[in-house]
Amino acid sequence: MILQHLDQQPQIDPSAYVAPNALICGNVRIGKNARIMFGAQLIAENSPITIGAYCIVLENAVIRGTENNPVTIGNNCLIGPNSHLAGCTLEDEVFIATGASIFHGATIKHGAEVRINGVVHLKSVLGENEIVPINWVAVGDPAQIFPPQKHEEIWAVQKTLDFTDHVYGLPEKHQGSGMSYITRAMAQRLKHHSEDRIVE
Repeated sequence: MILQHLDQQPQIDPSAYVAPNALICGNVRIGKNARIMFGAQLIAENSPITIGAYCIVLENAVIRGTENNPVTIGNNCLIGPNSHLAGCTLEDEVFIATGASIFHGATIKHGAEVRINGVVHLKSVLGENEIVPINWVAVGDPAQIFPPQKHEEIWAVQKTLDFTDHVYGLPEKHQGSGMSYITRAMAQRLKHHSEDRIVE
């Protein structure tokens, strides 16, 4: 399904393929010979999504352009099934495996790989040809790569990146009442989807 959102319509190269049950919403540009497969969702809410040539977005992947965090995916990238990308940049020839998550403001450099269920956290930069192993977490700029059981070490880096302010606009001094603020702000922003229109 192709949706206009906030007066922005997706721009899809004629050589690209979008599966019948994929969702492309808003200011999304899909390049030459890209393939957006079944159940994938590309949702440009407040920032655009750009997909390069020969990119493959596999089943049920979710790619979101969020407030002040556009998504840019270079050429010849493969986005695995059930992966989640929000407001990030992938340079050319990047591999994102099944179930991986790439967060707001992250950059994945040329030729890097994030393997099954790997995570690249907020504002982190994964270097050229680097690999995040299965289930591991990359955090920081430049990214340090930790096994998942190293929570305290991960948090020591992640805390300085101020996730709730960067993603939800919630300053640290208000974080005690965070979920009330976050859900109200998101409800306000997401209500605009009630005005989306199917593009013929």
